[in-house]
Amino acid sequence: MVERIGRWLAKKAPKREELAENRWMRPFAGRILRSELWRFTRRSVPRGVAIGLIVGIFLMIPGLQIIGAALLSVPFRANIPIAAAMTFLSNPATTPFILVASIFVGNALGFRADTAAFYALYERRAGPGEWFAWLFSDAAPALLCGLLVIAFLAAAIGYVVADLGWRWWQGRKWQKRGLRPGREPTD
Repeated sequence: MVERIGRWLAKKAPKREELAENRWMRPFAGRILRSELWRFTRRSVPRGVAIGLIVGIFLMIPGLQIIGAALLSVPFRANIPIAAAMTFLSNPATTPFILVASIFVGNALGFRADTAAFYALYERRAGPGEWFAWLFSDAAPALLCGLLVIAFLAAAIGYVVADLGWRWWQGRKWQKRGLRPGREPTD
């Protein structure tokens, strides 16, 4: 199944050459389109997972998440497609849960955010003006600190899981070939 998803993504994802020809990408093409940032390696994949989770959870603005993850992947030599894909963890279905959890974490850290007001705004489908008024009252510090803690915690867990998953996958490939690291193949 993982291989099938990988093949589907390879077909649908834009190619490096297509991105290089894009007029908006030309100023950044020299750095962003380096092949090491697009290769799936043991080191770049966990880095991409961690960066994608940090940006995806902390920066809750849908268009900017992918751009932020791609730009942050460059100095850390992380896999750009993985980082961009991991930003989709925060989507319209998961965002309310992430926000509520970040408020609780922020409150546990000593900040004060009124969770009853949050639920009331959510239930009556308040407009952006009401949300901004609530956010800029006392909720902003609790929300931002909670988002920061959750983002870095998710990134650390994601990095470890991706690294262990990569090692498991490589071990499985070695087993299928009948090889072990450090040994010659038997006929």
